[in-house]
Amino acid sequence: MKKIASLLFLVITIIACKNDDSNELGNLNIDFKNTINTTPLVLNTETYTNSSNEDYTVSELKYIISNISLIKANGEEFVYPVDQSYFVINEGVVTSKSINLTGINIGDYSKIRFGFGVDQSNYPLNGMTNFIPTAEENGMLWSWSAGYKFLKFEGTYTPQGGTQDDYILHVGSHGSTLDNYKVITLDLPSVITISEANAATISINANVAKIFDGTNTHSLATKSDIQVDPVYAPILAENVSTIFTINN
Repeated sequence: MKKIASLLFLVITIIACKNDDSNELGNLNIDFKNTINTTPLVLNTETYTNSSNEDYTVSELKYIISNISLIKANGEEFVYPVDQSYFVINEGVVTSKSINLTGINIGDYSKIRFGFGVDQSNYPLNGMTNFIPTAEENGMLWSWSAGYKFLKFEGTYTPQGGTQDDYILHVGSHGSTLDNYKVITLDLPSVITISEANAATISINANVAKIFDGTNTHSLATKSDIQVDPVYAPILAENVSTIFTINN
């Protein structure tokens, strides 16, 4: 009888372990698509118009995505390992616009959360040795200090009735006094299932036009060179926090 009870306990334990998916892992692809409103962004050759009636081209668009996590309907959150969770999205490099995450707890997720830029806990370079070469290679480190550029947005513009000029819009945090890091949480239009069998995909649209016309309106005629700027950089950072949506 004891042997039967022991055997039954062993069978139940095996089944329970099999049904416990906490150690079962899957993969996720996150694809970023940069647009101007509803049209794909084209570097250098296409001209766009903002709400200030300024025509502009885009020669460079790069931004840092970080601290990715997935959230279930019950609020349970899977946080991707922080030291692996920093990426540069570069419009000029197609492969950079697809982030491949591995080792994610399987299950159904209804939200995604990520950061724009580098949070204060890892600022300026604390524990970020894996990411520093990537940031440096992409020109996302300030050359004269140990801080990150969260956004590089550059090109030419022509104000209404004016002459063409260059614009440089760089946004980052500088020490503890100017924190432009933003956390973005997006609801997924339908639940995604992370499984061992197949990699899931989330497509995120970044409407770059909102850098000018988001929560705030920014005219390049007012300020076309923004780098270490305690007034205008936070305005642009707030706008950037509105550019992301989920593609259906």
